[in-house]
Amino acid sequence: MSEHTPLLIEIGCEELPPKSLDELTDAFASGICAELSKRGIAADVANAKKYNSPRRLSVLVPNVSTAQPDQNIERRGPAVSAALDASGQPTKALLGFASSCGVSVDQLEKLQTDKGAWFVHRAQQAGKPIAALMQEIIAEALASLPIPKPMRWGDHDFAFVRPVHWLVVLHGEQVIDVEIFGIKSGRASRGHRFLSPNAFDVASADLYETLLSEKHFVIVDPTSRRNRVSAAVEHAASRLQRRAIPRTELVAEISNLVEWPVAIACEFESEFLGIPQEALIQTMETNQKFVPVFATDGKLTDHFIGIANIASKDPTEIRKGYERVIRPRFADAKFFYDEDLKAPLSAHQESLKTVTYQQQLGSVWDKCIRVAELSRVIANRLGIDAARATRAAALSKCDLMTRMVGEFPELQGVMGRYYAAANGENADIASALDEFYRPRFAGDEIAHGDIARVLAVAERLDTLAGIFAVGMKPSGNKDPFALRRAALGLGRTLIEGKLDLDLEALLREAIELLPPIAPPKKKDGAPQKSPAEAKRTLTQELLDFVFERLRGYYAEKNIGSDQFDAVRAVEPETLTDFDARIRAVADFASLPDAAALAAANKRIGNILRQAGDSAGIKVASALLDAGAERALYDKVENVHAAIAPLIAQRRYVETLRALASLRAPVDAFFDDVMVMVDDEAKRRNRIALLNGLRHMFLQVADISVLHHA
Repeated sequence: MSEHTPLLIEIGCEELPPKSLDELTDAFASGICAELSKRGIAADVANAKKYNSPRRLSVLVPNVSTAQPDQNIERRGPAVSAALDASGQPTKALLGFASSCGVSVDQLEKLQTDKGAWFVHRAQQAGKPIAALMQEIIAEALASLPIPKPMRWGDHDFAFVRPVHWLVVLHGEQVIDVEIFGIKSGRASRGHRFLSPNAFDVASADLYETLLSEKHFVIVDPTSRRNRVSAAVEHAASRLQRRAIPRTELVAEISNLVEWPVAIACEFESEFLGIPQEALIQTMETNQKFVPVFATDGKLTDHFIGIANIASKDPTEIRKGYERVIRPRFADAKFFYDEDLKAPLSAHQESLKTVTYQQQLGSVWDKCIRVAELSRVIANRLGIDAARATRAAALSKCDLMTRMVGEFPELQGVMGRYYAAANGENADIASALDEFYRPRFAGDEIAHGDIARVLAVAERLDTLAGIFAVGMKPSGNKDPFALRRAALGLGRTLIEGKLDLDLEALLREAIELLPPIAPPKKKDGAPQKSPAEAKRTLTQELLDFVFERLRGYYAEKNIGSDQFDAVRAVEPETLTDFDARIRAVADFASLPDAAALAAANKRIGNILRQAGDSAGIKVASALLDAGAERALYDKVENVHAAIAPLIAQRRYVETLRALASLRAPVDAFFDDVMVMVDDEAKRRNRIALLNGLRHMFLQVADISVLHHA
């Protein structure tokens, strides 16, 4: 065997959970690579290959050494002061240390440190062969796998994600003896459960992938398997002269259910197309892992594609089976839909009163009332039809009580839109019942319609205010009411929807609409806050919570935390104004004059803090000295006149670019002028000049907090 050869580890199991298979594979491969590195075993871990299938977790690490390198060990013993007695003879502590190291006292060395001298034992230890280390390497990698509910089988004490049936551990051509879960390692692997059911030997680690795919009907490379699924779906759809573009998540899940994917084109009765297509798609994708097929205009057709885990001699029988299993599910959906249409959506309002939203916040209907009032206020401020906004709010949760949503919770909102449209509701109201849930996930768009955006803002305001008020704010990774997502959705809707609304005022109004909530008991005996003070504190907490979500939102747009803080410091009333300012600051930060002006603003801030209260002091032109002081004053006056209309129009980019022209006179001022002079009149005059300069920048942002290399 060569000095560096590939290492293959394959754990064969019962069918693994498809949704967690990729995570398990990544964790297993990472664990094996980490354990090799931790023991100093040379290996090309950067090019390790992660393999899996429904029945196996595998990793192949190239160029793995046969053994650890020799280890230089240093073991520290007792301090010299405690190791020798008054006559310089070894104490029991030193004798015991030498004995434990297997040497005599005179073979020990001394180590001098800044905290004293110590006896040490230094030696070189031969590196262990990989065969001697593999048992603990695999065991520790398995122990770190994310398995929330491990399974036990037989009468064994051990547990794993699924029962284990075989184990392959090869270093090149050599089997490494290991035992896990009662299974001893070997070179015998398994192929496809039906197409290649018998065990077979893997002669060498580097032949593993090819052997499985070419002779035993298993594609172990997950990327190759997904590509094959996608290609098979596309080919089957093209033969139908239709389109099928499955979601990435669906392709991943399907590929984790099959070892040898084969696409089967199927058909269902066209009468089911009268059901909202989202319900049919939901059934096909979520319940059956089938791929829906669409016409070129994007409408669902009466075809779908199933992915079989076998190359059958008679695919017609598989097709019949897929069609047979989907038919009753579609029939159920049709029944639910037809039954729901027998009553108007508004008929469900009364039943919302029986559903508790949160114990202290009342029923779902109580929440709808609060959201309707917030929607009315927001719509009036934006000049949007308030009657439609409140109507949408009143209907927003009614579809929760329908049969269809009861069976398919994922269709919440979607079915509200269909039922409202069928009842003759205004088109804006109907679409709002679906769109106000947006953004539903990371990267999703915000609601499109005006009514939908109003409802989206009102809904999230009430959710945030209510859940914070009852003391159930997120903690760590626990966020049962998805408040972080609600806060980001609120911020994004206001910013991207260009809704110029005072966020703090909206939060206060949402808090005022809440029912009376008993304040939490103080554990330390501290006095309770007054209701007014408690509301102010809650408003500030909510405001900070929203802005912390927005910090990440802007970070994804490559806007630094210091730029975010620069705008946050001046507390713009609306998020649209905040957004305009932060984009201007990002532009300003790229200018060559930005670093010097940021430093100058920081210096000015320090001077003003040292000077104390300087508000209301005006610059006396007669007290200005000729030269740098007068030049700065003249430039400040000119720039002030130029930026006043720009700020009024929120043209902050142009404002900061105009302010950037102050760099030269500011630098000259600090080079030539002493601010804190003994002459009180001149000192106060110069402080007033700097105060005016600082105020001009603060009309946009506090650029003194910007970081520059």
